Amino acid sequence: MRVLCFLVTMAALGQAAAQPPPAFQVIVNPQSSVTSLERRFVEDAFLKKVKTWSGGELIRPVDLEPGSPIRRRFTEEVLRRPVAAVRAYWQQRIFSGRDVPPPELDGDQQVIDYVMKYSGAIGYVSGSAVVSGPRVIAVR
Repeated sequence: MRVLCFLVTMAALGQAAAQPPPAFQVIVNPQSSVTSLERRFVEDAFLKKVKTWSGGELIRPVDLEPGSPIRRRFTEEVLRRPVAAVRAYWQQRIFSGRDVPPPELDGDQQVIDYVMKYSGAIGYVSGSAVVSGPRVIAVR
């Protein structure tokens, strides 16, 4: 009986360890009290349809560069549109003088540095990135 329990436990541990990391992690500045956000709020923050956090602080979204596979996954899953559609959205906003897109950075570490620098920042990094400093939040 002990052997069977051991084998079942080891199989469960093996399955847990075999699961790949998520495609991306959403991060905020550690000064933020946010621990989770609705997907729609994150979408609106990245499209700058909402500009402040509930406490009134300016939201400062940051994107990875357009060719990043992490950006593609984030954009498709959270913004629910392809990167090209988001870029077209921003071209219209720029042309009409209404707003500018979030900065586009080259990699996970640059996004982490940006999020650490600005207290109202929100960004995303690869699911396998080691995040120390910013808070990883859940998107519901």
